[in-house]
Amino acid sequence: MTKYGERIALLREKQGMTQEDLATALGISRAALSHYETNRREPDHETITKIANHFRVTTDYLLGRTDDAVKQLDPDVKEFVDSLELSDEDIMKKFTLTVDGEKLTPEEAKRFIAFVRAERLMK
Repeated sequence: MTKYGERIALLREKQGMTQEDLATALGISRAALSHYETNRREPDHETITKIANHFRVTTDYLLGRTDDAVKQLDPDVKEFVDSLELSDEDIMKKFTLTVDGEKLTPEEAKRFIAFVRAERLMK
């Protein structure tokens, strides 16, 4: 089984980053990153999450629990989610979008949907 350090180094190298580049992006020291990559130290939960978010992989992948870097939805669930058009007024009425316990206004919901769409285009 691949250790987390090997996966971090592999992901970093695939993106053509130096240890200094990645350490700066994560807000940690290069020495700490070096220790993680050589399995001399274990990153804390917050750092594992930052690394996973940076490389757009799951924490389970980094920790060696799975070899699938990206979580895949069940095909039926994916088909359902992809078929939803949240900008459609009928769907907006059926689903209540909330953040911090507060219902989003229609304008906030539209901005949220626009954000998701923009993020998808970046992939």
